[in-house]
Amino acid sequence: MKASRGDLPAVPAHPGGILRDQVLPGLGLSVSQAARELRIARQTLHRVLAGTAAVSPEMATRLARLSGTTPHFWLDRQQQYDLWHAEQALAGVLGLIPTHTLPAALQNEIGLHHDH
Repeated sequence: MKASRGDLPAVPAHPGGILRDQVLPGLGLSVSQAARELRIARQTLHRVLAGTAAVSPEMATRLARLSGTTPHFWLDRQQQYDLWHAEQALAGVLGLIPTHTLPAALQNEIGLHHDH
């Protein structure tokens, strides 16, 4: 995560930045070589690396195979990034939305875990 400014929460890194700055160098792969091995266009990979394209489930699966990680690793990073930006964009309206609590039995039935 990037450092926060003042009392703002830290901005999660886009998974493309992690791929660009840490994973590809760690694997010793150039962008062109990684795109070839991922079987995607170099421009497609560039958009992910620049943070202008999201990591889709398909891309996460490709990246997991290439890097020896898991698709969940990549999707979790994308979700953290997306949720942070959504929370910032909705900050003004979220306080106006009431919170209701589901009964515990229903929480268990639908698989709601309390760690989120």
